[in-house]
Amino acid sequence: MTRMSRFSLLAALCLSLTAPFTLQAQEARPAAERPEPRRPDAQLPPESVTRHTLELPGRTLRFIATAGSLTLTDPQGAPQAEIGFTAYTREDADPATRPVTFAVNGGPGASSAYLHLLAVGPWRLPLDGPTINPSASPGLVPNAETWLEFTDLVFIDPPGTGYSRIVGGDQVRERFYSIQGDIDGLAAFVMRWLKENNRLQSPKFFAGESYGGFRGPLLAQKLQSDQGIGFSGLVLVSPVLDFAWIDQDVTDPWAVAARLPSAAAAAMSDRGPVTREALAEAERYASGEYLVDLIRGVQDKEAVERVARRVTELTGLDADLVRRLAGRIDVTTLQRELRRGSSTVVSAYDTNVSGADPNPTNYMSRYEDPVLDGMTAPLTSATIDHLTRTLNYKAEGRYNLLNGGVNQAWRWGGGRDAPESVEELRQAMALDGNLRVLVTHGFTDLVTPYYASQLIMNQIPDLGPEKRLSLEVYEGGHMFYSRQDSRQAFRDDVRRLFEEALQARAASNRD
Repeated sequence: MTRMSRFSLLAALCLSLTAPFTLQAQEARPAAERPEPRRPDAQLPPESVTRHTLELPGRTLRFIATAGSLTLTDPQGAPQAEIGFTAYTREDADPATRPVTFAVNGGPGASSAYLHLLAVGPWRLPLDGPTINPSASPGLVPNAETWLEFTDLVFIDPPGTGYSRIVGGDQVRERFYSIQGDIDGLAAFVMRWLKENNRLQSPKFFAGESYGGFRGPLLAQKLQSDQGIGFSGLVLVSPVLDFAWIDQDVTDPWAVAARLPSAAAAAMSDRGPVTREALAEAERYASGEYLVDLIRGVQDKEAVERVARRVTELTGLDADLVRRLAGRIDVTTLQRELRRGSSTVVSAYDTNVSGADPNPTNYMSRYEDPVLDGMTAPLTSATIDHLTRTLNYKAEGRYNLLNGGVNQAWRWGGGRDAPESVEELRQAMALDGNLRVLVTHGFTDLVTPYYASQLIMNQIPDLGPEKRLSLEVYEGGHMFYSRQDSRQAFRDDVRRLFEEALQARAASNRD
């Protein structure tokens, strides 16, 4: 597997802007009636508005789909970027009370297709199973777990992903491909979409996966402080809240300890269902004796023996290997060693999904990830076909499901500290006593281990009389929603978050 840089692990899914983004003004009219002339130099076509009826078990959904783009400009009106989006809105609801959710994926460099067509949208690409083949059919099916039943949906492709593109030159690209520039662009998009669609009164929510989850708190605070917009809820899917907690350096005790429960879950999942209760001992050990012995270091031979023995018991790995590694198991080793006897490698994104090791007898092997790389072809084909044929949006040029160029060019900011959005999460929740946050993970995800989020969340106070920050963990990995049972449980938990947030909003309006 190609070595990943310190902060570029999340493909899934900084510097301040020297010039802020503004937006092209346009008369606010319903999307179905609004003409959008195409600039002579634009590659992206005018937006396409289509109406659909979807038959689901026991109910029928009627909605409008809009596929198009919004153009961000500099203060002088020069185009900077065209941001592609797909929106689904119900016709039979009051826009003032109907929630709207903005969804992004991660990377940086990933389009929104993962959440769009694998979990949340009205149609779904089935990709469940122990293997994912690039030649799998890209055919979509109605998604019985779509969130469209309780919220309108807007899927955003940041610049360089999907059909979205930078049109303002290298300096603009540098600004967009940075932590703060990315957030400023997303905030400008959200405000623009709300204004043009007369949805400023609507309850507003955010869903972000992986690096998209990292974006959530940053975007919430940016909108609160700069754009005059408040989210009622955040759904952070397999997020990175602090990159220091997922560092691949085995000399970082907290990162190694945070990954251990997921390694234990990988071994447990081969024998049956995985639950938090079943992993309770692994979690206690990881943040207790294991962490203490890791801090003692490899010079303490008794500590090494203790961790080697216990890690072997929890993971089922070869005892000699674990002892040689001093009980500090990195992701690449786990991928090859969890099923060493079958000459297969497991995915870092979900250890339940595996593929053949192309070099099973070699000490080291280069291989594609069975999940991330395996799903690229069918998901790309499904997205292009869906936009072109179902939504009648016929864009030219390449569709970037996962753009490695964006990831490599990303500007992470200066200083010695790893990027984190925990402080912005604290600030956003402290300022808005109604804001609800749901953090979700899969047990067998080695890329963004669930216990890292748990340990971080343990450091955040309640910030009020109600518990408004919660963690749910499901069977599966980074894209746990590809599993039927996990997708259903995820949808139910999200619906509950919406109901609680809307109740709090209504109570606040009455006061």
